[in-house]
Amino acid sequence: MIRELLIQTIKASEILEIDSEFRQKMKNVLDQLHPYQVGAKGHLQEWYYDWADAEPLHRHQTHLFGLYPGNHIAPDKTPELANACRKTLELKGDETTGWSKGWRINLWARLWDGNHSYKMFRELLKYVDPIASQTNYSGGGGTYPNLFDAHPPFQIDGNFGGAAAVVEMLMQSSDNKIHLLPALPDAWQSGSISGICARGGFEVSMTWDNGILKKIKIHSKVGGSTTLICGNKQKQISLKKGESIELVW
Repeated sequence: MIRELLIQTIKASEILEIDSEFRQKMKNVLDQLHPYQVGAKGHLQEWYYDWADAEPLHRHQTHLFGLYPGNHIAPDKTPELANACRKTLELKGDETTGWSKGWRINLWARLWDGNHSYKMFRELLKYVDPIASQTNYSGGGGTYPNLFDAHPPFQIDGNFGGAAAVVEMLMQSSDNKIHLLPALPDAWQSGSISGICARGGFEVSMTWDNGILKKIKIHSKVGGSTTLICGNKQKQISLKKGESIELVW
């Protein structure tokens, strides 16, 4: 979390061309942070040493923050670390609840594994009887009839996390790039979405069929450039404030 904070604050300082002295101090601290390490099982180590986890299936996964909601770990930027995050999730398994379930759906989406994300999304929506559930973590979580998350007794993070994950499966944006349908599950072969917001002040609407992106509309709220990416195809666009562009992919 500290690493992500420093990276983003340094970047903001460079973009705004301010606080150069403080920026250098942050860079010095960033260089001194303990590096990520891959453990004997191929997982991303949570600690300095590759200790055996006393609770390997525990729902916490804070050391994967760089993958999501951070973005300094990614399959296309840091493949070794991304693979280590995948192994960590495999070792932990899918049985979790509430905020942790919502977080893991997003983590799998950032690994561009739409089918695994969708599997856990369906688990997040598993029906839970509000009377019979009481406070029972062993039940695996789910959703009450009123659509409240059933991490006992209720946790809004499960709802927000699940909603965020749907967007992450359909669009991801960072570093002046917008990935379109990066983790599209097989279950969503055809569909459309509109009005989702990407970094850089862009608003995205798109349609797809048979798992293939067909049309996309990009609206710029502030003006700027970005690179659209879907599969092996890329396209750079530059728009003025208030300008829109429609593309047949």
